[in-house]
Amino acid sequence: MRQFTYTRARTTAEAVTAFGRAGREARYIAGGTSLYDLMKLGVERPLHLIDIADLDEMRHVDTAGERLVFGAGALMADVAENPVVRRDYPMLSESLSKAASQQLRNMATVGGNLLQRTRCPYFRHGAGGIYPCNKREPGSGCAAIGGLDRGQAVLGTSSACTAVSPGDWPVALTALDAVVELTGPAGPRSLPIADFYLLPGSTPDREFAMLPGEIITGIAVPKTAAGRRSTYHKIRDRESYAFALTSAAVALTIDGGRIRKAHVAIGGVGTRPWRARQTEVLLEGRPPTREAALAAAHAAFAGARPGKENAFKLELGARTIADAVVIAAERKV
Repeated sequence: MRQFTYTRARTTAEAVTAFGRAGREARYIAGGTSLYDLMKLGVERPLHLIDIADLDEMRHVDTAGERLVFGAGALMADVAENPVVRRDYPMLSESLSKAASQQLRNMATVGGNLLQRTRCPYFRHGAGGIYPCNKREPGSGCAAIGGLDRGQAVLGTSSACTAVSPGDWPVALTALDAVVELTGPAGPRSLPIADFYLLPGSTPDREFAMLPGEIITGIAVPKTAAGRRSTYHKIRDRESYAFALTSAAVALTIDGGRIRKAHVAIGGVGTRPWRARQTEVLLEGRPPTREAALAAAHAAFAGARPGKENAFKLELGARTIADAVVIAAERKV
């Protein structure tokens, strides 16, 4: 780890100003649970850190209005245990409580979690040119293509990258059409979460639609009656402390024993959190049975491009969606 300088900001405006002075080699830090890890691996090499962990203006959680509003500095553990979120939007609570460990959830922020980077082993352990990785060194190649790819993405891949998007919380937010609030040198702006994550294409080193110096200040989620009949279902190698092989965030509106409206997003399978739009369409009008759900779920993988060792994700992913539909449908409203 190389030497760096450090500033503790007292306001968001002060943090943005500090970034402007420090330049593009600066990084914002809040909980630090991801950034410090990447610094130790040599993936991130900032010359200056700007500490935004103590900004009270970014710690709020507001469930009273027409939207759920989470300050980016709110802790994962606090949002997961919020009584309104747990009761009315179990999908959101579960996506946080099933992530990482309790110790990390007590430190990590919901805004910082959106910026979590891939767990691709070639990305994380390719320092010094041991393994080529276009995310780390653009143009160097992708060792995962033709290499060990069990954990890699099957949706949204390109000839330059197959790295999977690792998050749980972003998948649930994607299903509910969340909006990411940002501020930076050009002022505040809002970005639908569907536009926040970028496909790798030929530039996999660019993962987020953020401008230099921007900070995530909050996350807004439109309220929906489907929230109560929702779940985040996660399949992994270990019951805890493991990233998803496949996951599904599902929220349903049911009327007369049939699905009137479905929100479905999947994780562990895409290069970004993946909205399963075709599955949503096929679910509408059907009873929330596992058989009907499984038939609709396979449509989510129509464009999948598996590698040598991860083709199992297509069937496992469809079954994960189907199970999530059944779990969500059984939730009391």
